[in-house]
Amino acid sequence: MTKSNVRFHVNSRLAQLLSQEYSSTEKAIKELVDNAWDADSDHVKIQLPAPMSDHPIVICDDGSGMTEDEVGSHYLSIASDRRERSGERTAKKKRLVKGRKGIGKFAGLMAASVMTLETHARGIRTSFTLRVQDLSTVQDIEQLPIHLTTEPCSPESRGTRITLSSLHQQLTFPDPIKFRQILLLEYGRETDFAIEVNDKVLGVDDVQGHFKDEKLDVPEVGEVRVRFAISEKNAVSRQPGIVIRVDGKAVGKPSFFGLDDQEDFPQKLLKRLYGEIDADGLSKHVTAGWNSLIENSELLEQVTNAVRPLILAAFKEKHGREIQLAHARLRRDIKERLAALPENRREYAEKAIQKILERFYQESEEKIAPFIYVLLEAIERSDYGLVVQHLADASRKDIATLADALAEFGLTDMAYLVEQAKARQEFLDQLELLTQDPKTLEAQMHKAIEKNLWILGAQFSLYSSNKTLQRQVEEGFGKQFVGERASNRPDLLLNENLNGECLLIEFKRPAHLLNRDDYKQATDYRHDLLKYTTKPIQVVLIGGRKSTDFPTTNLEPNVNAMTFSDIIATARKQLNWQLSHSFV
Repeated sequence: MTKSNVRFHVNSRLAQLLSQEYSSTEKAIKELVDNAWDADSDHVKIQLPAPMSDHPIVICDDGSGMTEDEVGSHYLSIASDRRERSGERTAKKKRLVKGRKGIGKFAGLMAASVMTLETHARGIRTSFTLRVQDLSTVQDIEQLPIHLTTEPCSPESRGTRITLSSLHQQLTFPDPIKFRQILLLEYGRETDFAIEVNDKVLGVDDVQGHFKDEKLDVPEVGEVRVRFAISEKNAVSRQPGIVIRVDGKAVGKPSFFGLDDQEDFPQKLLKRLYGEIDADGLSKHVTAGWNSLIENSELLEQVTNAVRPLILAAFKEKHGREIQLAHARLRRDIKERLAALPENRREYAEKAIQKILERFYQESEEKIAPFIYVLLEAIERSDYGLVVQHLADASRKDIATLADALAEFGLTDMAYLVEQAKARQEFLDQLELLTQDPKTLEAQMHKAIEKNLWILGAQFSLYSSNKTLQRQVEEGFGKQFVGERASNRPDLLLNENLNGECLLIEFKRPAHLLNRDDYKQATDYRHDLLKYTTKPIQVVLIGGRKSTDFPTTNLEPNVNAMTFSDIIATARKQLNWQLSHSFV
């Protein structure tokens, strides 16, 4: 046997790290279990003492252990990050390393005054003892000598044993039940890391809540053992659900056996479900990589159909009373409205309200009440009912679009946009009738379109009347178009946009074919107008259809010829697109 002295290696983060850890003794001991995980242990045993006894806390694992050098240079290096030394994963099992701050090894001192570590690796047993009272004798922890003892041991011996003795009597002793809940959350789904607490392996039956253990005889599958628990708390594991085991091996991810697709089932309750199923009869329906069961397996479907009612009945047994109480509280507020409904509608409303309460189990009454309010309004009022019917008939994509639009505009703005779209559709209907009448004159089309430039396209909707400019033009044209020219006086509309650009629209009768003379007349008007303004002028010539002699080459810039039929058709498409992309 040899003895040597080593010292702590202090990191500047020590004071900060030691002051922010562990709100309970159970969480402190859990840190020591994390160390066993990082050491690639297969099995860890924890013995917790009875309250107020003199027995120690013992944590024993079969991990890789440490040599004397590793204890001195790494384990006693306070606040060093293991991941910086060895990477994000463990050497053997490639587990994600949990130890991060390098002080979890001292977590046990929260519960005890004395910590003894004994570790075996590569034929050497190394041990030391650390006492809290010794820490008070030095001003700096690196001045505290740690006496390491080493001696030979069996080469096959490996692992670490930590003994916490002289427990702090002023603190509550670690509670095995609470400790198991903490371990389940972290390690409940690990298949290669068994944990024993007071000689009992951590399992489904450790969940605090409603526990079921039943055997089912499923045709063609044989005996199926179902063990699951419904926790009292919101979550018992980071992977809730029920995992299927075949020949003792977990296959695939935990499942909720269709309850997650059941619309009237409270989805929050699923986080409380934790369990496992032994179904060796499914061995021929496991994928080659043992990653999952074949999804379209008829045997798997039979197991699912047998297990789902069992789970559902357990949930109703456990939480049905709580759902009824929530219903009773809300019923007081809606009792009068239900009483005013006809009997057939009242029965329907009560069933629908029950579904809402089940679906939104454990949500606040403030969140549930609006759904019930809209439901009752839809039953009582036809306009509400019409809206709900449209929502029911709409696709998910349409409803998502509507939700986004409501979030951006609000109900009032949305209602205005709908009314505006309907009014514009009616306007297009009337305008189309007007264009189909051979007696319609230019002046009539002028009057119809002058305040509805949106039909020409979004780029024209920002133009508006400029009275001063129009008056100047009228006075100028009044001087030019006199005598024989009076009959050629243009029927035009002159507007201006925010950028000071002008728009000249020359109207022709819907029955008129636009020709070369019409083009020349419109461009001549622009030349005349440029005598009264220096602003750029865009020309739009509108008529029934284009004749064969309408020019197609060598056109002046910013001159567009449009037909009434094309204008109306394009405007309808734009309206329909807007309605289909903005509303349900």
